[in-house]
Amino acid sequence: MIAFVSGPVAALAPDAAVVEVGGIGMAVQCTPNTLSHLRVGEQAKLATSLVVREDSLTLYGFADDDERQTFELLQTASGVGPRLAQAMLAVHSPDALRRAFAAGDEKALTAVPGIGKKGAQKLLLELKDRLGEPVGSGRGTAVAAPAAAGWRDQLHAALVGLGYASREADEAVTAVAPQAEATVADGGTPQVGQLLRAALQTLNRAR
Repeated sequence: MIAFVSGPVAALAPDAAVVEVGGIGMAVQCTPNTLSHLRVGEQAKLATSLVVREDSLTLYGFADDDERQTFELLQTASGVGPRLAQAMLAVHSPDALRRAFAAGDEKALTAVPGIGKKGAQKLLLELKDRLGEPVGSGRGTAVAAPAAAGWRDQLHAALVGLGYASREADEAVTAVAPQAEATVADGGTPQVGQLLRAALQTLNRAR
């Protein structure tokens, strides 16, 4: 198993990063939150999980070991593959997922694209005792500082990657723009992961 990759970021895409390791470019599938902390040319260290299929080897990358372990635990539920597990982590942090399962929060799970009411109920039954108790930790900081620019494009690409139509993604980006602009006005940097969760909430309410 490849436990982590460490090296300069060679390229970024809406759903992946290429990290140079020993002269080899390793393509790593990542959530928007993780990608938002990476910059081309800067060093990064990502915890990873290798998913082996008959026709593919796919490496998934995470900000820390907690995210990776949660990703792997989520897949112990029937019907949850790596893509859905990654989508769950794109919407919720590991601790938020632990709180959702501990509280039996269907609404939190149905905010994830691809999970309906029945699916949420099934997941709550299967995973309630597997994820453990919330530990109060935030997102990992194992990667470089986020870039201030480009949050709109990153957020739009993340929403389209999660299966939303371009028009829906445009509307969601517009809905959360005041939140991002307020962060910039205060001298901060918009965090794509937080904006993605807010955008998904607006899309969920519109349905």
